[in-house]
Amino acid sequence: MSAPTTSEPGPVRAVAPRPAPGSVTVDLSGRTALVTGAAGGIGRAVALRLAAAGARVRAVDRAAEGLDALSEAAGDLPGAVEARLLDLTDLDAAEAAAAGADILVNNAGIQLVRPLHEFPPDVFHTVLTVMLEAPFRLIRGALPGMYARGWGRIVNISSVHGLRASAFKAAYVAAKHGLEGLSKTAALEGAPHGVTSNCVNPGYVRTPLVERQIADQAAAHGIPAERVLTEVLLKDSALKRLIEPEEVAEAVLYLCTPQASFVTGASLALDGGWTAH
Repeated sequence: MSAPTTSEPGPVRAVAPRPAPGSVTVDLSGRTALVTGAAGGIGRAVALRLAAAGARVRAVDRAAEGLDALSEAAGDLPGAVEARLLDLTDLDAAEAAAAGADILVNNAGIQLVRPLHEFPPDVFHTVLTVMLEAPFRLIRGALPGMYARGWGRIVNISSVHGLRASAFKAAYVAAKHGLEGLSKTAALEGAPHGVTSNCVNPGYVRTPLVERQIADQAAAHGIPAERVLTEVLLKDSALKRLIEPEEVAEAVLYLCTPQASFVTGASLALDGGWTAH
């Protein structure tokens, strides 16, 4: 005998709205953070988010105007932003800049879209220097202080391209894959000292770096620029939108919380389902 049916609705369950960026309460007072590539895009959002949580942020970039705008935007936040002009190809200066940092966010990146057989060797070298060797030197500079204090957070802004490859991005993909390995090594060595190391792996973020790629991708694939976003950049993403820099910043902040103290050696994908394939 089948169970009786009813047309009466079940209990109504409230659906919580998506939290606005910056709504999570985290206290980083007394912590010093260093963020590379802080003049714009993800780095700017991360610097502002950490300062909003009370951290003293060393904002590192080679773009003076962007750093000035960042400092102005951070004026009323609980923490502080100290702008530092630095070209990360100066590896000795990069290592020195990281001394004393409790939180290190390796974010700076550059991109060139070219077929492998046409990829300029000097650009390949520069990409690897800025996006892999500089993070190594920054980590090297930060770790002694972190070890001495028994606490540290290394967050490497990797990419879905640290987990998957795409054509025409030999240097970027190589650098991000290397960063993944560097991050895991730092996690293994840092664990006995209270230091975690993780990667955050966003898909395509609404940043100037991505916007500049559209013309390059259009040329590489031989299609109009307006088709690049849907047919190339977001082709493998289940969510057909760019991720916002502030969303990435919230993930970085989470990795600095006490609740994330057991998360280390991980790669946190913010890729809209790309790697679900």
